[in-house]
Amino acid sequence: MATLDAARSGFATLAVAPEVRTAALDNLGSWLADPRVADQVPMIEALVRDGAWDLLLDSFYQVIPFGTGGRRGPVGVGPNRINPFTIASSIQGHARYLRERHPEVDLSVVVAYDVRCYRDALGHYPRDVPNPMLGMTSRDFAELAAEVYAANDVTVHILPRGSKAFVSTPELSFAIRYYGAHGGLNVSASHNPPDDNGAKVYNHLGGQEIPPHDEALVRVVAEVTEVRRRPYAEALEAGRIQEIGPDLSEAYLGVNLACSVAPEARSAHVVFTPLHGTGDGTVAALLDRAGFRVDLEPTQSPHDGAFPEVPFGTPNPEVPQSMDRAVALAEELGADLVMACDPDADRLGVVARHRGSWRFLSGNELGALVVRVALDYVRFDNPVVIKTEVTSSLIQRIAEARGARVVGHLLVGFKYIGDGIRRLEEEGTFQGQDGRFLVGVEESHGLLVTPHIRDKDAAGAALLLAEAASLEKARGRSLVDLLEDCWAEVGFVSNTLLSTVMRGATGRARIVAIQESFRREPPNRIGSRAVTAFYDRRDEAGPFGPLVSGTDRNARDVLVFELGPDARLILRPSGTEPKNKVYAELCGRPGQDPAEVDAACQEMAEDFVLLMLERLGTDCPRWALKASGLLPMERKLELPALVDAIRARQARGDAVFPWLDGELERFGKDAYGLVEPALSAAGLTLAR
Repeated sequence: MATLDAARSGFATLAVAPEVRTAALDNLGSWLADPRVADQVPMIEALVRDGAWDLLLDSFYQVIPFGTGGRRGPVGVGPNRINPFTIASSIQGHARYLRERHPEVDLSVVVAYDVRCYRDALGHYPRDVPNPMLGMTSRDFAELAAEVYAANDVTVHILPRGSKAFVSTPELSFAIRYYGAHGGLNVSASHNPPDDNGAKVYNHLGGQEIPPHDEALVRVVAEVTEVRRRPYAEALEAGRIQEIGPDLSEAYLGVNLACSVAPEARSAHVVFTPLHGTGDGTVAALLDRAGFRVDLEPTQSPHDGAFPEVPFGTPNPEVPQSMDRAVALAEELGADLVMACDPDADRLGVVARHRGSWRFLSGNELGALVVRVALDYVRFDNPVVIKTEVTSSLIQRIAEARGARVVGHLLVGFKYIGDGIRRLEEEGTFQGQDGRFLVGVEESHGLLVTPHIRDKDAAGAALLLAEAASLEKARGRSLVDLLEDCWAEVGFVSNTLLSTVMRGATGRARIVAIQESFRREPPNRIGSRAVTAFYDRRDEAGPFGPLVSGTDRNARDVLVFELGPDARLILRPSGTEPKNKVYAELCGRPGQDPAEVDAACQEMAEDFVLLMLERLGTDCPRWALKASGLLPMERKLELPALVDAIRARQARGDAVFPWLDGELERFGKDAYGLVEPALSAAGLTLAR
């Protein structure tokens, strides 16, 4: 009672709705009384002792929800965190759901996991109290899941204990079909920060469930009150756990190798970095098997879930700085391409050598190139390209110019592309387009070039791009030249993504408030541009039709603003991270300088973010938006005061460093790199 009374007083100091405080207190009381999580109680009491009210409220105000295919978030204590209790209850629910979907059969699943190991890198928890989660790896969570599945009479395919290999996300999707399993699980947080983890569940087709089936899964998980477990060794001996052998990897590589479009083109020299993840066994192995010269960047090649050698601790190939070390090695070796994957090897990043320098290729640009190459070598009639709505219209232009059919009205999430492949195979048509699947594209560096896999896969796309680079190299050209050919053919399209990270329960409330404000009162103008059309994707009269479930409603929390015939803005909350995402697109006029279009698109996106913050009653200078999108908004709002302090020190003649490094410690790893673009935009010139 003393702990609850202290928490009640502490929560009262936070600016959140009363029902949020009430829910947090109710859940906290239940957690303190539950013997299944007794090992977490000392840590909870220590957080109360230290007055960590924001962390406690966010940890207890809800049960961590299912997002894009499962649960993902920070590891820690409480129902709104990833821990053995929330993972085990998720798997118990998944096992029951599989039994509902597939009655009267001997169920089986494939369980995969990545390289993560929880170390509390952000120092959220006091060090003077035992933390039961410290040192827990993705393999540990995977074995826990295997015990739960086995106790529910579900056979588990998993790598042997002690194996130094991993099963990546695309390999898992392939493995479910390879083994004829009824579902799958990946213990991974993809490209999230090191303190995160998650449980992503798959169906019998190797994809994630879409509405309304995912709603049924959520319902079953929410009804779980007891979890069954069977000891791992006992389940292994009884045959309920079956060990994956090397044949799976060989079959997966063989499927991707069959996607080759130019087997004679092998001259491109590739430097690859797995960013400490599993891509060495997929992209690097495939390119090597295909006959390319592949050099691994050595410092980022060890499997390490702390991602120690990755800038900002963010192993995401969408972030250009993640490949800086690989680019330096490629320059030293005279290589042609740099490639990278996130830790579960489903996203692909590429930097190409071009006219003596290096050019980072965005996810939209990679999609455009893969579609162009695949269509140039397509071997069947009526190819279909599938993309999400937020993905660049450049891809649609390229595909249609080559006679392909395009499905472009899809919500965010590769599961919708996977379902489109199913529909094409089973029904011969999808959203009015007849034909066979060729390529799937998401702007977030997600690509797929084979129907044998139902999630994004960096490997097959990497093979096609390496072959295209080889063909261009023979002509004295690069992938950038090929991209410029696309612009010359169908017109230049600029795309910009800005993210506003808002953490915790307070941040979540702000994310919701922004969406509802723009839904209720869409603006007439955004910056200098008039809004000519507005679409709420929850509108049941729109292209997505009637809402079929609560999960469908959540997925359709997408607002589209057209600003004339050549521009659009899309706003949606992320399904896996605490942030809003703003997608801006601007189409250039014939003969217009691409750099001019890019600058105008960036300005348009920033205008919209400033309007978002204005709706929250928050003032933010435009230059502060130049800070990395990885930086939480509350930190960006601290930058004006920081700039004033820097200028005061400069005026007095005081040294800025190392004082500034100390001020930035609370901003996270490699913090100066996160804020430097904003400081420069504010007019500061700093030198160590």
